[in-house]
Amino acid sequence: HRTLKSSYRRLVDRINRFPQGAPPHELLYRILEVLFSEKEAELLAVVPLVPFTAEEAARRWDMDASAAEKILDALASRAMVMDLEHDGRRKFALPPPMAGFFEFSMMRVRGDLDQKLLAELYYQYLNVEEDFVKKLFTDGETRMGRAFVAEPVLSNENALHVLDHERASHVFRSAKHIAVGVCYCRHKMMHMDRACDAPLEICTTLNTAAQSLIKHGHAREIDVAEGLDLLDQARDLGLVQFGENVRQGVNFICHCCGCCCEALIAGRRFGHLNPIHTTNFLPVVQDGCKGCGRCVKACPVEALSLVSANDPERPKRRRARLDENVCLGCAVCVSACRNHNLTLASRPERVLTPLDTFQRTVIMAIERGSLQNFIFDNRLHMSHRAMAAVLGVILGLPPVRRTAAASMMRSRYLEALIDRLSPY
Repeated sequence: HRTLKSSYRRLVDRINRFPQGAPPHELLYRILEVLFSEKEAELLAVVPLVPFTAEEAARRWDMDASAAEKILDALASRAMVMDLEHDGRRKFALPPPMAGFFEFSMMRVRGDLDQKLLAELYYQYLNVEEDFVKKLFTDGETRMGRAFVAEPVLSNENALHVLDHERASHVFRSAKHIAVGVCYCRHKMMHMDRACDAPLEICTTLNTAAQSLIKHGHAREIDVAEGLDLLDQARDLGLVQFGENVRQGVNFICHCCGCCCEALIAGRRFGHLNPIHTTNFLPVVQDGCKGCGRCVKACPVEALSLVSANDPERPKRRRARLDENVCLGCAVCVSACRNHNLTLASRPERVLTPLDTFQRTVIMAIERGSLQNFIFDNRLHMSHRAMAAVLGVILGLPPVRRTAAASMMRSRYLEALIDRLSPY
C-alpha cells in the first residue's frame, strides 16, 4: 500500500509543479486512484510540464518510443492526457486537474470509470473542502478564467470599447476547432441530486483542447453556426460565459450557472478576492429602479442586493445595489431587467488579458513562486535541482517584487517573442 501511495504522491508533486496545482489530500489520492493506474501515475509523475513528444517521454521512461506512444495513446483515449498537433508534430500534454482532466472525465457518459464515485469525490474535494478551490481561484493576481460580457445588451457606445478577444462570438468565429460535450459541473451535481435545469450538453471546448477531445470521442465537433446558437441559448437562459483567460487560442468557454459551476461558486465564496477576471464593464442602477429583484435573482455571484430606496414618500420602496468588488461585469443582470433600469459603464481601469496560455502560465508561475519548475524541468539532474533551488530563493522575495516581475512579463517585446516561441 505504501508503494501504491508513493506513485500517486509523486504524481501529486508533479501536478503541483504547475501553477494550477491541487493541494494534497486523501480525497485527491482517491480521485487519482480512480483515474490512473499505479503504473500510469508513476510514468506521468516524470513527464515534462510543457507539451512533449512520445520520444521525449520514452527517454524519461527508459523504454522504446513505440511503447511510450502506445501508453500515451491509451491515456489520450481516456482524455487523461491531451493529444496535440504542433508544427506538424504530434505532442502530448498532461493537463492540470482544472481546467483539465477532472472535467474531461465527466464530459461524456462512460462506462470505463465509476462516474458516480468520481462525482462524490469531486464534490467533497471541491465543494466541501475549500483548499483546492481557494488555491485555484485566489492564489496570485492572474486567474485561470475570465468572464465574457453578454453582447446583446451592449449599447453602441459600449460596443466601441469591446475588443475582439472580449467577445465570445469572435472567439467562436476564429476558433480552428469547436466541440461540445457534457457540462462537468452539472454532470457532477446530477450524481449528487443537486443539478439545476440548465442544459447538460452545452460545455464548449475550442482549438487544441477541442481537437484532442474530438479525436478521441470525448466531445462532438460542431461548426461555428451551432456554436453561436449554443451561445445564444445560454444567454437566453441567463448563463454566464466563463472562458480561458487568454486573448489567443482560447481552449474553453463554459456556459455557467451560479448553482453548479465551480468558478461561480468560488465567486460567491471568495468574491472580494476576485477569483475570476472580470469584463471591462460594471452595471449601473438607474434612478427608476423599481426594486423588483429580477437582477438580484439573476446574478450568479450575489453582487446585487435589494436595499431601501430612501424614498420618504414611499418608505417601503426598494432598489438594487451593486457590490462592485464582487461583480463580474457579465451583464446577466442587465438582460434580466425588464424595465431597462440597468445600464453598462466602463470600469475605471481596463482589465488586462494575457496573450496566450504560455504567457498566462508563466505569469502565474512567477506570482506563485514556481517559475523554476519550467526553467529547470528535470529533477533527475543534480545541477538542475541546485539551480532550481537558487531560483526558488529569488522567487521567495516579497510579493511586491514578484508582482513587478509579472508586470514586466506583459511587455510588447516579450509578447512578440512568446508569439514566436510558444509551444501551445
